[in-house]
Amino acid sequence: MNNISVLKDCYGCGVCATICPHKIISLELNSDGFYVPQIKEEKRCTECGLCLSVCSFIDNEVSLKTNSKNVEFYAAWSKDNIVRRKCSSGGIGFEIGKYLINQGYKACGVRYNCDINRAEHYIANTIEEYIPSIGSKYIQSYTLDGFKGLNRKDKFLVTGTPCQIDSIRRYIQKLRIEDHFVLMDFFCHGVPSMLLWNQYVKEVEKLTGKLTYVSWRNKQTGWHDSWSMGIEGEKGREKIDWHDSYAMLMQEKKDYSYFSRLSTGDLFYRFFLKNVCLGKACYNNCKYKMSSSSADIRIGDLWGNTYKDNEDGVSAVLAFSDKGQSLLDEMQKSCVFTKRTADIVMEGQMRKSPSMPYSYYWVKYFFKHSLNLKITYFLACIIDRLSKILRK
Repeated sequence: MNNISVLKDCYGCGVCATICPHKIISLELNSDGFYVPQIKEEKRCTECGLCLSVCSFIDNEVSLKTNSKNVEFYAAWSKDNIVRRKCSSGGIGFEIGKYLINQGYKACGVRYNCDINRAEHYIANTIEEYIPSIGSKYIQSYTLDGFKGLNRKDKFLVTGTPCQIDSIRRYIQKLRIEDHFVLMDFFCHGVPSMLLWNQYVKEVEKLTGKLTYVSWRNKQTGWHDSWSMGIEGEKGREKIDWHDSYAMLMQEKKDYSYFSRLSTGDLFYRFFLKNVCLGKACYNNCKYKMSSSSADIRIGDLWGNTYKDNEDGVSAVLAFSDKGQSLLDEMQKSCVFTKRTADIVMEGQMRKSPSMPYSYYWVKYFFKHSLNLKITYFLACIIDRLSKILRK
C-alpha cells in the first residue's frame, strides 16, 4: 500500500494527516499511549503517496537543505527578567515567538489543555495567545488542530519536537512555501507514554480535584532544581483565564495546590528520565540528537559546567540556517547571545538515543492495569537491577 498503513510505531507527528487531500487520516492514541496515524476510510484512499512523502520516520536522513553549511552555537537569555523567570530556561523560545508575531507572523506552538488533559499544537495570532506555549510540556502533543491552521498565504513560526519539525520541513518543501516559515525545534529526550501521564493525573487529582493549570519546569527553587510540576485543581484557586492581559498572564505563581520536584522524588520525572516509558521510535529511530536537525533554530537548556552557578536560566541556541542566524541577529535588543563552542552548548545533552530497558514491557503492563506509580517504579527498578545481575 502506498500510504501510512505500512508504518508501525512511528513518530506520530501527524503531518501525513495534514497533507492528505481527502482528509481521511486521523491521529489516535494506541494501546501503548502514543499518538499514531490511522486511515479512517481506506476505500477513499487513492494511494497518491503524499502522506509518505512528508514522513520523517521512513527516511534515514534529516531533510534540511539550506545555503549555510556552518552551525552557530550560542548561550542566550532574554533581557526581560519577567520572561526569563517565567520560562523553563533563558526564555529565548518565547522571545523568538514574540518578535515574529510583532513582524506579522502567526505562531504554532504547544499548550496544555486541562479540559481533556493533553498537550496540543495551536495557532497564536497575538502575544497574549502565545503565552500558554511558555514552558516545556513533557508529553507527546496532539498536532492536527494546530497543523491544519498552516496555510500558503500567511507567515508562520512552527515549534515542535525534532521529528515533528522534520516532517513539517518536508511538508513546506513539497508545497514550495519554505520562505513563509521559520521552524524551531529543541533538544529532545523523548516522549513518554500518555499511560504514565494519565495515571499521574489520576493520582494528583485525588488531592487537587480536576486539573485547571499545569506548569512543567518551574524555577521557583532555581533553574538547576527546576524539574518540577506545579498544578492547580478545582479545589484550589480559580482557573486561569487565557484571555487576560499580558501583564496578568506573565505573573509568576508563588504557590500551587500541588507542587512536586524531581529532587524530592516526583514520580513523573523519575519515570521519564529512567527511560522506561518512551515511544519505541525514541529508542530505535531517533536521528535528531545533538546538532542533527531540520529546523532553522534549535533551543534547549544550556546545562554543564559553564553556567552551573546560574539559577536564572540559560538557553542553548543553535542556528542551522541563514534564516535562523538572521533572525537571531535581529533580536539583539531583546536578548543576549554569546557565541560558545559546540562542546559547551551541548555538554549536558543526550548524545544518542537511550536503550530500551528490560522493564519496559512490564511497566507498560502495570500502567495499563493502573497500578500505583510508586509500586510500579519500585518494581521497574527491581526488574532492571535483576536483569543487570543476570547478564553478568
